Amino acid sequence: MRFRRRPPVDTPDDDRTLLFDGDPPGASHPAAPTRGRGRRIAVRLGKALGALLLGFYLLCVVLLVVYRFVEPPVTGVQLERRIEAWADGREYEVEKEPVDYDDLPRHVGRAVVAAEDGRFWQHRGFDLEAMRQAGEEAVEGEGLRGASTLTQQLMKNLFGCTCRNPVRKLYDLALTPAAELILGKERILELYLNQVEWGEGVFGIEAAARHHYDVGASRLSRAQAAGLAALLPNPLRRTPENTGQYRREILRRMKYRGW
Repeated sequence: MRFRRRPPVDTPDDDRTLLFDGDPPGASHPAAPTRGRGRRIAVRLGKALGALLLGFYLLCVVLLVVYRFVEPPVTGVQLERRIEAWADGREYEVEKEPVDYDDLPRHVGRAVVAAEDGRFWQHRGFDLEAMRQAGEEAVEGEGLRGASTLTQQLMKNLFGCTCRNPVRKLYDLALTPAAELILGKERILELYLNQVEWGEGVFGIEAAARHHYDVGASRLSRAQAAGLAALLPNPLRRTPENTGQYRREILRRMKYRGW
C-alpha cells in the first residue's frame, strides 16, 4: 500500500498528516488517540479506587482484631457527629464511659437484643428470616423496614456513618462475616452496648444510664433497660418519656423468650 503526503501548500510542514490512498482530501483521525487516552485514564482511576476500597476494608479487618481486646478510641458515627457540630458552628461534647459486659445485669443485653435483633444468638451475622419478612412486607405495600442485625449495625457505627450510602451498606455487609469470626457474639454485643449512640453526645450504655436515669448501668432495672433499648431506632429524637409503648413491647418480647 502506498502513502502520499498532503500537499505542502495546504498544510504547514509541522502539521502534515499521512493519509492512506483512497482517503478523501483533508481526511484525518485525530479522535482515536483521545478516546484511547480517556479509556486509559478511566481504567487507572478504577484501579486506584478499587485499591483504595480494598485497603480500607483490610484496615477495618485489622481494627476488628484490635477491638477484640480494646475499646475503640473513636468511631465513624462519633466523627460524623463532631463534623456536623463543627459545620453548624456549635460545641459538641461526648459522654462516653465503657463498661465490661460481665458487670452489666443480663437483662440489659437482652433488652437490646429483643429490641433490635431477636435472633442475634442464632444467626451468623445475617438474619435471613427477617430479610424475607421485610421483603414480603415491601411487596405487599406495607412499607420498607430494615432487617439489619446487631453485627451490621455495629459495623456501621464503628467504620461508617448514619448516611444511607449504598457503598457504606456494602461495607457493612462485607465486614459482617469477619466481625462474627473475629469478635464472637459476646464481644459484638459488648462493643455495641459501649459504642452506639443513645442521645445527643451520649455514647455507650453507661453514659446512657446516667444521662437518662441518673444511675450507673450496673443498676439498671428491667424496665429501664427496655426504656433505653427503645431509643435505639432514633436516639436523637426518642427519649424514655416518649417511647413508653415501645418499651412495653420490648418487655413483652423479653417475657416471651423467658428473659
